[in-house]
Order: sequence, then C-alpha cells, then structure tokens
Amino acid sequence: MLTQTTTRVLEPSDLDAALAVLDRDPVANAFVASRVQVAGLDPWRLGGEMWGWYEDGMLRSLCYAGANLVPICATPRAVRGFADRARRAGRRCSSIVGPVEATAQLWRLLEPSWGPAREVRAHQPLMVADRLPADIAPDPYVRRIRKDEIETIMPACVAMFTEEVGVSPLAGDGGLLYQARVAELVGTGRSFARLDQNGKVVFKAEIGAATRQACQVQGVWVDPDYRGQGLAAPGMAAVMRYALADIAPLVSLYVNDFNTPARATYHRVGFQEVGAFMSVLF
Repeated sequence: MLTQTTTRVLEPSDLDAALAVLDRDPVANAFVASRVQVAGLDPWRLGGEMWGWYEDGMLRSLCYAGANLVPICATPRAVRGFADRARRAGRRCSSIVGPVEATAQLWRLLEPSWGPAREVRAHQPLMVADRLPADIAPDPYVRRIRKDEIETIMPACVAMFTEEVGVSPLAGDGGLLYQARVAELVGTGRSFARLDQNGKVVFKAEIGAATRQACQVQGVWVDPDYRGQGLAAPGMAAVMRYALADIAPLVSLYVNDFNTPARATYHRVGFQEVGAFMSVLF
C-alpha cells in the first residue's frame, strides 16, 4: 500500500484506476483518454509514460508524458510532483498542454530549467456542443476523406499545421510521424473535407480524439483563397453532424483566444465555452 503522497509511472495493471480519473472530465481529457482506451498504459503502445499521483494510496491525478506533457485532473500538490519528475527526466516533449490552472503552475515550475518557450498561449477557450445548429445547414459537400485521397488531403494538413503552430510538421523526421497520423485519421474515418471542382481542398477538419463520451475536433482550416466566403460555419456543422451521429454525444474543441473569426464561427454553430486550455510550445 502506498502511503502519504508519491508519483510513479503507471503500469498496464493500473488501467482501470487511470480510466476512472480520466472519466472525471470526459471533455477536457478526451485527447489522452482516447489514446489510453486504444493503447492501454504500455509506454511503447501509448507513445509515452503515464505518471500517477497518489494520496493515501489512491490515484488522484495523472500526467501524460509523451510528445506532449499533459496534466490531468492535477491538484497543485500533484503538479509539484509531476514537475519534479519532469525536471529530473529533462524535456522530451514538444509542448505542454492542458487545463489553464494546472498547466500554468507546471510551466512556472519548469520554466527555470526548461525555458524559454518558443511561444506560450495562455488562454485557449475549451468549447463543447451536443446538438446541431438550428439555423446553419451542414455543407453537403463536406465528406469523409477516402484512404486513396491521402495525397490530396496532406498539403492542406501541412499548411494548417504550419500556420497554426509556426513550424512545419515535416521538419525533423521528414514528416514520417505526421504523415502516419494523417493516414490514421483518414483510415478511421475521422478526416473530413470539401474539395473544389479541381480536386483542391478548400475546407477541412479532423476528429483528432474520440471516446465513448466525447470527441475533439482539430485542424479546422479554410484555404486562404476561399476565406470570407462563408465556408467555415456550414463546414463545421457538417463535421458536427458526422461526429454526433457516428462517434460521440459531445463534440469539443479548443481555440486560440486571439483567433476572433474562428471563435465567432464556433459560437455560431452552437459551441459553448466550458473552460480553457493553455499551451506552451517549444
């Protein structure tokens, strides 16, 4: 029996306890929960370690330590424990992302040894919808991307990522991991787009995470040549229709607070703010 407080790397036998923590906030935890439900807690399959914070022998908080460092239901004491472990291990992630309070505290503790960050996005509204908008018809031309269309969708995905994050996803390993991720989303029917008459992607979005309780939309993008033409709201409504019908009863996303057009679009199609994330990019 573990007593007092401690952190440790979770093992496959800890799966039920970890899922119970993740279930406390299905919307905020959708990204990590979707990975754990598929891969379990084996670090090789999960793509990183899952750290657990125990108080009086009970698992209270989690932290996913992979390509992202993600605090989950993390109390202030848990964040201090996770920061100590992260500091000892050294930075291996490309970002820290999660609910504002825990992420801000984690970054304050890690910045002296991990800093400086390339960019800090201190407030990213977390939004959720559980029904289609009453006054915006889904774009009938938005559809699932087929497996033989990966080369069609890839340039749009690279353009979106580069515009959003500030670096190309093709840097480093030549894009192998990113291309595999895009192929995974296409293969599981979670990549959506509208193509013009020449076969060019003009709107796209993916459902990047999916659990039984909630799914998370990511990578929403309109080709710069088509912006201002009213494609985003009907396109989002179409993605929401697929998501609510086929994937989960709650559709979520998080958005940069400075992206005023995107926030307005999401409000128009019925998303409500339920919290906020923070991202620290390296």
